[in-house]
Amino acid sequence: MDLYLVQISVVGVYVFLYGQLYLVLSGLQSALLIKAHHQNMKSLETALASQSFLQLGLLTGLPMVMELGLEKGFRAALSDFILMQLQVASVFFTFSLGTKAHYYGRTILHGGAKYRPTGRKFVVFHASFTENYQLYSRSHFVKAFELIFLLIIYHLFRKSDGKFHVMVTYSTWFMAMTWLFAPFLFNPAGFAWHKIVDDWADWNRWMMNQGGIGVQPEKSWESWWNAENAHLRYSVLSSRIIEVLLCLRFFVYQYGLVYHLKISHDNKNFLVYLLSWVVIISIVGLVKLVNCASRQLSSKHQLIFRFIKLLTFLAVVTSFILLSCLCKLSIMDLIVCCLAFIPTGWGLLLIVQVLRPKIEYYAIWEPIQVIAHAYDYGMGTLLFFPIAVLAWMPIISAIQTRVLFNRAFSRQLQIQPFIIGKTKRR
Repeated sequence: MDLYLVQISVVGVYVFLYGQLYLVLSGLQSALLIKAHHQNMKSLETALASQSFLQLGLLTGLPMVMELGLEKGFRAALSDFILMQLQVASVFFTFSLGTKAHYYGRTILHGGAKYRPTGRKFVVFHASFTENYQLYSRSHFVKAFELIFLLIIYHLFRKSDGKFHVMVTYSTWFMAMTWLFAPFLFNPAGFAWHKIVDDWADWNRWMMNQGGIGVQPEKSWESWWNAENAHLRYSVLSSRIIEVLLCLRFFVYQYGLVYHLKISHDNKNFLVYLLSWVVIISIVGLVKLVNCASRQLSSKHQLIFRFIKLLTFLAVVTSFILLSCLCKLSIMDLIVCCLAFIPTGWGLLLIVQVLRPKIEYYAIWEPIQVIAHAYDYGMGTLLFFPIAVLAWMPIISAIQTRVLFNRAFSRQLQIQPFIIGKTKRR
């Protein structure tokens, strides 16, 4: 019952946001609001926003009340629910929604349920950024970035008033931020600067290490990436087809956004969409070129390899300059292109992972792996940057320590950095 409610809640949020994406990109929302304005129907927008406010509030809060109600009774559940909000327990509960929804859905689709041991003793230790990324990347971080992309596009192209926009999207922003930063909020010494410096070095080492036979996922990104997608090799055909169909949602961004580019001059011809695919194919070709040059020239002919990279960079910059001068390409167009092409690239990566047994031994597989590495490194860097900024302020670490632990234990953790500093100086 609990897992079913969680799955319905998360799927409901996705259906709502993709419905809003369709409304704003198709122009249907604008047409409805213009018609309501001409007919002086101000109450229409208010009613829609209020309805969305209540629906999303129920979607994110109802599973928590239902779970407590089944365990303790609904009167006790209501009082516990209010107390939990004051203790910021909703952050942990919202994060657990993502965990349950991901693994429940994945087990239904592909099977292969397994137990992840977490330990039962009270042990306080700092989990590195790399460990958190390995555990929560696919279950939380990727989905949170997807929600953020949907919310940004909705914000850029919406026609509704600002206050109604906040009412509609506040809970989804909370869910996305929780899925991104809850592991670091509840991580002991998660905002300690000396730990952050070590985490960054460990993260870069993990990303750059070569994988292969005998290399554990904890030591190399390549080994982790292969292990993370290993379940797709043993899925039945129907599960693979459903997986591909679910991945098609990432192509909606590109199809809707390319027609909103100023460079397209409001041209609704299908040729505009085809040209956007030419851009994607060109990007894959550039990645293939640089990857081949890296394998064949980087070790023996460093100068030639750097010259090829310089030519590639100059070609890309020249293309942007020509498009700006001849076709009036604007900064806003570049932002919209990123919002369109990044989800498309991720959707293609998910599809080729499903098809990996068929294409793994062809030349196209190497640039795919390079692009996948770039996506993970980019997501990790975007996630790490705000954590590093907060860790730079000592008060954040002190507040986190005080919230997580009692006063005596917090004092010991606050003294620990000074002891470490004295030990290093000796």
